[in-house]
Amino acid sequence: MPTVTLSTKVYSNFQLKLVDEKLQSMLKGLKVETKIRGVSSRGLVQIAVSGEDEKVASHYLDKEIGLCPTLLEHVEKFCTVKGYVASLKKEELCIDIGILSPSTIDAAIPLKRLQAQLADGRKMALKKIAELFGFVENLPLSVKICSVNKGNSRVEAMLSEKQLVLYRSWIKSLLDRLIILGASFNEVMLALKRTRCSRDFVSIEPLGLFEHAIVCKLGTDAVGLIPKIGRKLRNANFTTFNPRRIIESLGCWMS
Repeated sequence: MPTVTLSTKVYSNFQLKLVDEKLQSMLKGLKVETKIRGVSSRGLVQIAVSGEDEKVASHYLDKEIGLCPTLLEHVEKFCTVKGYVASLKKEELCIDIGILSPSTIDAAIPLKRLQAQLADGRKMALKKIAELFGFVENLPLSVKICSVNKGNSRVEAMLSEKQLVLYRSWIKSLLDRLIILGASFNEVMLALKRTRCSRDFVSIEPLGLFEHAIVCKLGTDAVGLIPKIGRKLRNANFTTFNPRRIIESLGCWMS
């Protein structure tokens, strides 16, 4: 019964039950059993998979949710993985992609690489880039591995083309997005209903099982929704994505 780590974070014990329900629904019809083993030190869900369709189930989970390369030796150059912002240092953005052995190792995106990908090569501070693109702890990001130095336990990455395409579409829409981290879809919907904010958004885009982007209507300021929705989602964290602010700061963004 092999144990794998999903590219999914939970923010409370109750959410483990929701993950279990999601797994049962996803794998319905397959001859396989899944059992939640626990979570990593940073909240990534660890599950055991067994049964006749074990390999099929693991492949499907990797495709639909993502599986973490928990061993450094399993991280392959040029592969694309899902990760979560772990921290912002002065010269690099650290992404948790689930590496646990030989120690907890983040994939680092150097500032110069972020400047090239997001600021057209301009010398812009990481703090400013983070403000523009909503980089906060636990924000899901798709990254591409650029190099793996096993001797120094160093992994470097860049934003994947998938992530850049997403940002291009968000900017082109000119619509603010309120990003909610740590809440289920049903909790988000209930909060919007109870705060009577239903008229302020167009749709909800899933970024993960417990991470969502609320697409605001034209003219609605995402920042203005935080005090309202925050009262109903006290355990969640919020960040925003404002296309107009990005365009004002960077001009015509990368096409």
